[in-house]
Amino acid sequence: MSYLVLARKYRPRTFEQMVGQEHVVQALSNALTQQRLHHAYLFTGTRGVGKTTVSRILAKSLNCQGADGQGGITATPCGVCQACRDIDAGRFVDYVELDAASNRGVEEISLLLDQAAYKPVVGRFKVYMIDEVHMLSNFAFNAMLKTLEEPPEYLKFVLATTDPQKVPVTVLSRCLQFNLRPMAPETVLEHLQRVLAAEQIEAEPGALRLLARAARGSMRDALSLTDQAIAFGSGVLYEEGVRRMLGAVDRSHVYRLIEHLAAGDGAAVVALVQEMRAQGLSAPGALEEMSSVLQQMAVFQVVPEAADENDPDVQVLQRLAGLLPPDETQLLYSIALHGRNELGLAPDEYSGMTMVLLRMLAFKPAQGGAGKAAAAPLQRTVTASTRVAPRAAPPTVARPAAAAPPAPASARPALRPAATPVAAPRAAA
Repeated sequence: MSYLVLARKYRPRTFEQMVGQEHVVQALSNALTQQRLHHAYLFTGTRGVGKTTVSRILAKSLNCQGADGQGGITATPCGVCQACRDIDAGRFVDYVELDAASNRGVEEISLLLDQAAYKPVVGRFKVYMIDEVHMLSNFAFNAMLKTLEEPPEYLKFVLATTDPQKVPVTVLSRCLQFNLRPMAPETVLEHLQRVLAAEQIEAEPGALRLLARAARGSMRDALSLTDQAIAFGSGVLYEEGVRRMLGAVDRSHVYRLIEHLAAGDGAAVVALVQEMRAQGLSAPGALEEMSSVLQQMAVFQVVPEAADENDPDVQVLQRLAGLLPPDETQLLYSIALHGRNELGLAPDEYSGMTMVLLRMLAFKPAQGGAGKAAAAPLQRTVTASTRVAPRAAPPTVARPAAAAPPAPASARPALRPAATPVAAPRAAA
């Protein structure tokens, strides 16, 4: 018998088996229980978080016939009736999954919508599930708008996408939208423990923590990496083997780097970088692991009660948190984050990593009187060399006195009219 991968073997069959998406499960379960069913649903989220799984469970809930054949719409499908078994096996004629990445044209959508005029063959509802719906062309979106807005009462649309920004607003407004969140590493870790216990496979806790972090919120990625780790370790998951498989950096190297940075020992930092390079460890992985450790140190420094007490390295983190002041921890965290993005611009990754660590030392705040005493002569030299003689005051120029304003007309003296000359009298003849 062929081997079935863990991601398919342990795919949830009911809403109760779903992990990490409680908000979506609660909304859909209440809608099914109260018979308040929308005609179109849109599930968004990154890869491997359960979009297709939720669609199949919803289809089973709508078409479940019950173990006795008398069941109806339910939030807890039986899983044993003909409809439930056919949907799980992928052969239910009234449940259609269409990959929009390879069927993105208007012809394929028109062919699908033409079948919507016919009632279900064996089920209670027809369910059209269109995966990666954002890949459809604009003509295909326009062709399905009318049917999507007013479908027949026996037809339900389920759309799934990893990029909802590319879906037209006219489609978004016709659907109930549910955002499936990336899963927390703790949730992934607990699920991996249950799966490996069911498979009777031994695993070290450190190996499972590495797999949970490497999955980056995707349960399918976590199970696929677990399959790879089982093959790599010949049926046993050891932390060292998983670390080598993932190319992850051992945290002991990161702890030593932080200790050397706290002590200001540049020679030890460069020597440790060369040692990591000789071992073939990943420079981006080292800076990523350093960012994670610095973040945990900051939590211990500011909010110690919020730290994860179940972490086996909790004592080491507490010790490192006491070596640096909180402001310097924040500075190192910021430099590590930005420096990781700059590695692609460096001549090679390890020279870029060396410059990032030396930048942390260059921006290290001076501590104690020795640093101040060493900086004082330089400060005096800079002050003396940049001293500028005072500028002479400009000569004072006497301004001419302003002319007095003219007096008002009422204050001016009245002008006398000129006297009219009088002619002298003529003498008598």
